Amino acid sequence: MLRARLTTEMKEAMKAGDKAKLATVRMIQAALKDKDIEARGLGKEPANEEDIFALLQKMIKQRNESATVYDQGGRPELAENERAEAAIIAAYLPQQMDEDETRTAIEAAVAETGAAGPKDMGKVIAALKGAYAGRMDFGKASGLVKEVLNAKA
Repeated sequence: MLRARLTTEMKEAMKAGDKAKLATVRMIQAALKDKDIEARGLGKEPANEEDIFALLQKMIKQRNESATVYDQGGRPELAENERAEAAIIAAYLPQQMDEDETRTAIEAAVAETGAAGPKDMGKVIAALKGAYAGRMDFGKASGLVKEVLNAKA
């Protein structure tokens, strides 16, 4: 479904002459093809929706980190390009959960897995990734999971 959407939007960007979107969609497709080739080499299936969402989140994180470095280096024009790419990539992700929704989901996952303390963090994160792939920022969520589990311990 997402693969077809990327192809369609790439064609639309070509027709509209939207160079920034075209370049970004091509970059996403290239990264996806690399992931599929890697999976094939390991004898696995091509990337599923969950894998694609994880890839997109990783790409957004990379763009945001690059923008920060460019800002610190006095290159605001390059930082703006990175932010624009991140915004285009983010459009392909489902609606992200806010902090309250994330905290509620974490508390439910802790109860579901029977996690008793920080040593069970891996179980909780695995349950969250299975249920909320693409909708939750796991970089921020891991801090909240740690907070909730420390409160239980």
